[in-house]
Amino acid sequence: MAELAGSRHSLPYDVNLSILFTEIPLLERAEVARVLGFDAVEYWWPFEVAAPEPGEVDRFVSSVTDAGLSLIGLNFFAGNMPEGERGLVSWPGREAEFADSVHIAIDIAERLGCRSFNALYGNRIEGEDPSAQDELALANLDFAATEAAKIGAQLVIEPLSGAPLYPLRTAADVVAVLDKLGRDNVTLLADLYHLATNGDDLDAVIAEYTPRVGHVQIADVPGRGEPGSGSLDIEGYLEKLQAAGYRGQVGIEYKPTTASADSFGWLPRERRGSK
Repeated sequence: MAELAGSRHSLPYDVNLSILFTEIPLLERAEVARVLGFDAVEYWWPFEVAAPEPGEVDRFVSSVTDAGLSLIGLNFFAGNMPEGERGLVSWPGREAEFADSVHIAIDIAERLGCRSFNALYGNRIEGEDPSAQDELALANLDFAATEAAKIGAQLVIEPLSGAPLYPLRTAADVVAVLDKLGRDNVTLLADLYHLATNGDDLDAVIAEYTPRVGHVQIADVPGRGEPGSGSLDIEGYLEKLQAAGYRGQVGIEYKPTTASADSFGWLPRERRGSK
């Protein structure tokens, strides 16, 4: 795939190692990212359970430090993602799991310098009152935000596509939660792929909500492949975000249409480092 012709923004990239390089074991992916020129990474929850054994956590931390990479973002435990679960924030009865993952994520962040946590809101649960789920979500988010603030970190909340039971689909849906919560360190994760797929007007989102954005992620539309595999003007939207005042990272979070290592032709090597 051809390289971008003269990038119109200077926002730094990081690569999400939970969705990329899935053909190799998770703990080996950081080194591959380093070889390809990246110095910053992010992950979904990198364990199968909310409270993994300490040794498993140590091995994950070592995989990042041994590669000399910065950890930009980390998700809290979101349940069984392959089975369609999308977070515990609003799931009654799973508060202890959520709290466990918050404490472990903050421990990892202190060791790796990460200061951003993705709190997936969770699906609507059959038989549960949606308003009660939303009240639980506010309580869980308030708890997590308090814990994150102790290390100067933020939470990000994102709209999702492809998850029909997930209630946050637009930037406005997330901002409504942020307004109810009223915490300065809880922000919008603007995933351009999810927003565009759900029909959000990205120009309007950028114009209205950029000050509320704590992190940005990208993939092309349709298909969620690498930039250039679809029709979304990713470069143009990143330029507009920067012009509107966004200065954070851009998380590369796509499903490559070829082998992961071969899918970065759109991004010149000199643009892959965040420093």
